[in-house]
Order: sequence, then structure tokens, then C-alpha cells
Amino acid sequence: MRRRLMAVLATAALAATSAACADQGSGGGGGGGGDTSEPIVVGSTLSLTGPFAATGVIHKIAGEEFVARLNAQGGLLGRQVQWKVLDDQSDQAKVGQLYEQLITQDGVDLIMGPYATPNILSAMTVAERHGYVLPQHTAVLAPLMTYSCQFPAWSIGPTPNRFVPEMLFDAVATLPDPPKKIAVLTSQNGSAAFVTDGHGSDKTGVLTVAKERGLDVVVDVHYPPTISDWGPIAAQVRDAKPDLVINNGLGVDTVNALTAMKQLGYRPPLTFSLFPASGPLLGLGEDAEGVISTSVFEPNKAVLDKLPAETKAIVDDFTKRATDAKQPYPVFETQAAASWTAWEILTEAVKGVGKIDHKAMCDWLHSNGANTTFNGKLTFDPKTNNFWPSTLGLKQIQNKEWTLVWPTDRAAAKLIAPKAG
Repeated sequence: MRRRLMAVLATAALAATSAACADQGSGGGGGGGGDTSEPIVVGSTLSLTGPFAATGVIHKIAGEEFVARLNAQGGLLGRQVQWKVLDDQSDQAKVGQLYEQLITQDGVDLIMGPYATPNILSAMTVAERHGYVLPQHTAVLAPLMTYSCQFPAWSIGPTPNRFVPEMLFDAVATLPDPPKKIAVLTSQNGSAAFVTDGHGSDKTGVLTVAKERGLDVVVDVHYPPTISDWGPIAAQVRDAKPDLVINNGLGVDTVNALTAMKQLGYRPPLTFSLFPASGPLLGLGEDAEGVISTSVFEPNKAVLDKLPAETKAIVDDFTKRATDAKQPYPVFETQAAASWTAWEILTEAVKGVGKIDHKAMCDWLHSNGANTTFNGKLTFDPKTNNFWPSTLGLKQIQNKEWTLVWPTDRAAAKLIAPKAG
């Protein structure tokens, strides 16, 4: 009798273990929607301290708002959603370790990408090793994003190193007196340098496209991400007298460059900043008037008036949350829109499959795409590393406000060319 009882118990245990493994689906994670008492846990890192913190906090606020709205509507698969965020301290070396911890030790069901291309690349390696779907909101260097189950929420197309300069030069060519001489200041950070120099065997970038357009590059300077003395670069730009200064940099690079130029009594006629911290640039006041940058979304009245009430409510809620968090620039714009899109990609995949099965979710997104609030219907083709046709435009500081100015069919105002100071 004892042997028979032990055999029955062993068979039952084996069946329970097999069922649990089947529930987990490909790539790990918790099961489907059967147990509504346990939350679905999404794990990620963000740069909450360190050089990327000014932007990382935007993604934190946007993500918290999205999860709160999602839970208020019933969550996912009938379960509430919990977001577990770890601080990667803007340190790429920490990112992989933390995502490994989230998956193997904390047992999160889903993951969301971190901020900044180098960090996303580290997270992608871990996601691929464990077969997890990875929505990511800010890595635009398509040739590097080779994992077929990473899904970008901000796209500059499969060749961003050509797309950005061509869009910029198309826009400034419409000015009454288009630029003829340009200065190019490039951060050696891989998140930005590719727009100047291309990537790998593809050397297309600002320098080559400028030559194709007959523009004269009078300054070409590459600087380290840790630069602290902008004086020599500012002097070089002042002496060359370019019509347009292009800063392919991050964060406050353009702020520091313009400040150093002002100390020399010089202001360039027109400035382009690739991926800036938008608030600090506005903080320069008149000295930043006319600066151009890239944009996915700007909450200008002319733009908001075309949007549904629910979209306006998302924008307003973010502003309130960011204001309560004492953010100096509490505006729902490009970074927040990209973050929101990443969360929509993730939740669309879970809802589409009806359970947490990472392989099935990846396949579903490839077959069905994702409907998003700020970028419309997205399609994902592994042949282009899932990068979809870009919705990127250009914004410009006009009357101390960021305003969408390109392309013209989406613009809230016309591109202008301030005079040199």
C-alpha cells in the first residue's frame, strides 16, 4: 500500500511540475491569466542617477502613469500589473547584471527596456539569452539591434544615419537664406556618433550627406562624453563662422556648447541638437531661440486640437505627475511618447496571445504589429530589425517653447531662421 501511495504522489508531483512549465511558456515568466491573486510583474532598469538621470526620470513618470491607467482598467489577463524598477546608475556595466537578476532571481514575468542605446544593448543580450520579448523606447541605431524579439518604440527607420541629416537639410533648405557652411560637433558616445560617421561599413552620415548637398563643412570636431571644457571648441566654431552648427550629442551638450560660445561673445545663426535634454535648452532663454531638434511628439495646441480627449488626458496627467515630482520641464514630449509606445507594444502582445508566452508574443507582434496612441499602427519586420517607417520630425524653440515645425503636414508652425547674435 505504501509503495502504491508513493507512486501516486510522485505521478501527481510530476504532472504539477509539467503543468507549471507549460504555463510559463517560452522564455520564462509567470503563467497565463489563471491566478488572479498574483500581480504580473514587469522588470526593468532606468537611469535614475548619473548622467542620464534627467531623461531616465521622464521614462519613470510615463511608465508609472501607464501602469496606473492599465490597472484602473483591469490590468492584464485579469491581473494587476506591478513594475519593478532598478537604478542602473547610467552605467552600462551594471545593466546586464541587473536584468539577469530581474529574470533569474526575481522571476519577473515581462521586461521593459532601459534608457539609452548602450544600456539597451546590454539588456538585449540578456533578453535574447532568456528568450524574453524586449520593448525598448530609445535605441534607434537599427543595425545593432539584431535580436528579433526586441521591438523599438522610437524609430528613425533602418538607416537612421542617413535619415536624420537628410531630414534636417531638407528642412533648412526651405529657409529664405539656406545654410551653406556647417560646423559638426560630435559626441563620441555611440548613441549619437553614428549620425555623423555612419556605422560599421556604412559610412553615410552628416558629413557625407553634407558633401552630396554641396555644403561646406568648416568644423568637424569629435569630443568625449566626459568633456568639461567647451572653450576650445567654441572658439573654433566662432572663428569658422558657420551658418549652421550641428551638435550630434546628448543631454546638456548643446547647452554647454552655446554657453561657451556666449562667453566668447558669439552666437551661431542656427543650431541643431540631436538628442538634447529639452528643459535645460529652454532654460537658456533668448540664447536658445531658434534651436532645432528631433521630435516624435510635441503637445502644441495646434497638435493637441487634432487629438482625442483620451490622448489629451494622458498628456495632462503626465504634466501633473511631473510637476508633483518637481521636474523642471514637466511636458509630455518625445521621450514620454516613446516610453508610452513601448508599454503599448508590450501590453498589445500579452493581450493578443492571451497569456505570457514570450515566443508566442514575439511571433504575434511580427504578424500583427501594434496599435499605438502617438505613432499609430506599427509593423515589425525582422529583416529591418523591427524598425518601422519613421514618424520622426523636427521641433524648434520659438517664443521660448518647443514647437513642431517639420514635416509641414504635421507642423504647428513654420521653421524660422533667427539672426546671429
